[in-house]
Amino acid sequence: MTTERINNANALIKIELDNSIIDAQKEKVAKKFSKQVKVDGFRKGKVPVAIVKKMYGEQIEKEAIDELIKKEYEEALKELDIKPEDIVGEPIFTKFDRGEEKTEIEIKLSVKPEIVIENYENLIPEVELPKVSDEDVDAKIAEYAKEVSEPVKVDKDTVEKGDIAVIDFIGYIDGKEMENGEANDYPLEIGSNTFIPGFEDQLIGMKVAEEKEIKVTFPEEYQAKEIAGKEATFKVTLKEIRAKQVPEINDDLAKKLLQKEDATVETLKEEIKKELENIKKAEAFAPKKEELVEKLLEAIEFDLPEAIVEKEAELVINEKASKMKPEEIQELTSNEEKLNEFREEAKKEAAEKVKLTFIVDELAKKENVTVDDNQVLQVIYFEALRAGQDAEKVLEYYKENNLLPAVKMSMVEEQLLATLLDKKAK
Repeated sequence: MTTERINNANALIKIELDNSIIDAQKEKVAKKFSKQVKVDGFRKGKVPVAIVKKMYGEQIEKEAIDELIKKEYEEALKELDIKPEDIVGEPIFTKFDRGEEKTEIEIKLSVKPEIVIENYENLIPEVELPKVSDEDVDAKIAEYAKEVSEPVKVDKDTVEKGDIAVIDFIGYIDGKEMENGEANDYPLEIGSNTFIPGFEDQLIGMKVAEEKEIKVTFPEEYQAKEIAGKEATFKVTLKEIRAKQVPEINDDLAKKLLQKEDATVETLKEEIKKELENIKKAEAFAPKKEELVEKLLEAIEFDLPEAIVEKEAELVINEKASKMKPEEIQELTSNEEKLNEFREEAKKEAAEKVKLTFIVDELAKKENVTVDDNQVLQVIYFEALRAGQDAEKVLEYYKENNLLPAVKMSMVEEQLLATLLDKKAK
């Protein structure tokens, strides 16, 4: 057995097993099998070794070789001064030749690299945080007040832009009633652009109790393909006109918006100011995070575990390929030069991702940045709810596909970058 430390993050183990040693180990394994297996006609533990070899030959040989490799592997780790917990990913068998006289095996190891990061604070760019004015806070509160405003019937006869027209309508295409093209007492805000283009504009000027025919053309890209691009006629009756009644900005509104019984306008302003400061901070941090990442990748050098980079490169290739059209994939695979360039770009991108992961892991320890598993689950859960998905099913999908570690690392990275940028924020 020989070992080679290729660099700080990669090692190679070469093992040669004489077949006589394998045969001797096979005898030991066969004797062990003879005491464990059940064979009709023999008492347990009394099965002849010759019969066991005949029945379980392949299994015996595999276990014998595995035991010998394990022993050599453990010795190799000691010789390389590598702790098992420092190995990242699975050891890769790059060679396994079962010859007539000996068996040759090569195992490639990926090792967690030693990373020396000093004076990293010098890499952090300065960030100037925009100030939040009283006017900003008042404007945001007015916006929230408008969002929770209740539509009420107004004493006016003619529809204008911004009004809510309560209508009955029936739609026709080619003289036939449309499927799902009818509604009663439908509140439509004029100018919201929620209906087919042109529909809302033709309601402007209608009077209460007036009936009108409105003609529109469905967009070519309309989701219901059977009516996309077709002209339709809607018979519309205006029932009444409503307008949003914006509530007064007072303690009652504060209680409603903050969902707190003891809320006041002042506490509302304080909360809104914090919210706007966080938004402005996130906006100011976004480009600086990219700048900081580039500086960290450029300034910090260390060896990368090749097997991990290659595995990440496969993911990058698959992701890029999933976004390509069939003809683009065909063009790429038929041009060897372009295909090699594509693979090299993917490997370069993968190397940066792997490098950043190790840097983030090391800096997170220095800055005491941690994300626990419950935080990860909560983020996935609420993101699923926000997207209108079944949160439980989404969580199950992430667990089954082992995606939780990647989400956790992403959260650690975001939190770490924000922590570092906070040091230079002013």
